[in-house]
Amino acid sequence: MKIWLKYLIGIAIGFISFIAIPVKNTATLDYFVELTVHVGRYILLPVLFFSITCAFFKLRDEKQLLKASAWTFGTIAVSTLGLTLFGLITALMIKLPRIPITTEKLEEASVLTWKTVIMKLFPISGFDVLHDGAYLLPCFVFAGLAGAGCVSDKNASKPAITVFTSMSKVFYSVLSFLTEILAIGMIAVMFRWMITFSSVISTGVFNKLILMLTIDLLIIAFVFYPLILRFLCHEHHPYRVLYASFCPFLVAFFSGDTNLTLTLSLRHGKESLGIRRRINAFSYTLFSIFGRGGAALVQCIGFVLIIRSYSSLGISNAMWIGTISFVFSFLLGGIPCGGPFAAITSMCIVYGAEYESGYLLLKSVSPIICAYAAAIDALTAMFGSYIVAVKTKNIQHQEVKKFI
Repeated sequence: MKIWLKYLIGIAIGFISFIAIPVKNTATLDYFVELTVHVGRYILLPVLFFSITCAFFKLRDEKQLLKASAWTFGTIAVSTLGLTLFGLITALMIKLPRIPITTEKLEEASVLTWKTVIMKLFPISGFDVLHDGAYLLPCFVFAGLAGAGCVSDKNASKPAITVFTSMSKVFYSVLSFLTEILAIGMIAVMFRWMITFSSVISTGVFNKLILMLTIDLLIIAFVFYPLILRFLCHEHHPYRVLYASFCPFLVAFFSGDTNLTLTLSLRHGKESLGIRRRINAFSYTLFSIFGRGGAALVQCIGFVLIIRSYSSLGISNAMWIGTISFVFSFLLGGIPCGGPFAAITSMCIVYGAEYESGYLLLKSVSPIICAYAAAIDALTAMFGSYIVAVKTKNIQHQEVKKFI
């Protein structure tokens, strides 16, 4: 059975359970949702550490590291910029209904800063990077340095590379097993998501916002990204990449967790699209950390809605909104779940004046808008990594019938 079908069945059972089973206390349900996330992330760091080390060694040894880095970071930057502009344009063109001003008290919140990101990047000990399952960049840097260092003395590093390659394959096998059983956990994830979604829809306040995000998502998935593949990679069947993205998309949309989604993206990138292991580990990880264009899109739409809810005057600072959304999206690597809302919170605080508590207007709908952001980011990672693999010639195309 195709893996996406297993997840779809789990989601369907979760939906039916929501309709059939009344829930008054969600504590048990939340426990199983958290357990699902823990199981999904359980083996991610070991896989990334050993796989990225091998990827850096092979890419540097074959003098492809610079090219792969340029295409990866270039694709991330362009896609994030494009999604930011798209979100800003749709927010300015379509005037959503104002949100009633809340009387809720201002909560303590911190602003996203580069200082925090850089400090976390270099912990006291390099081995500490294997303890943080949320922020993947320190692990990426540590593994990258180890892999690049092996190239400096190939004879001495042969035993180490052999061990790292073997461990990468072993942990990947464990990851494959866990992603198979993770479909069961999607029952609880979907059940919890429906409870949140139904409570938001029942108010009627955010229905048009959700409709706008849905339309934006469909345009990005079925128009923008396939067209980019068609012209940039001369891909005659771009929707095959969309098909390979279906399972990561489902996990991203209903969990809202980019790290959990990465486990599925790694499998589908390698086994469905045929992306070679070196690019698979290298590119997908960077997209998961930095490729948060979906978050930037949601931030633009959310912040414009906040300003219009407070004031009937027009938006005179669209450039600032787009710029700060673009910049803050690159600071969300350590927030795999709920990142866009954290960025909107920071935007309100930085903007100041009476808007400091503006983020509270979107608090109740934050899990839903973060779900849309994560789904767009999952598609960006799949399409973007495919572009990198094609441009660096690190791909062996698979037939659609062989997709997992």
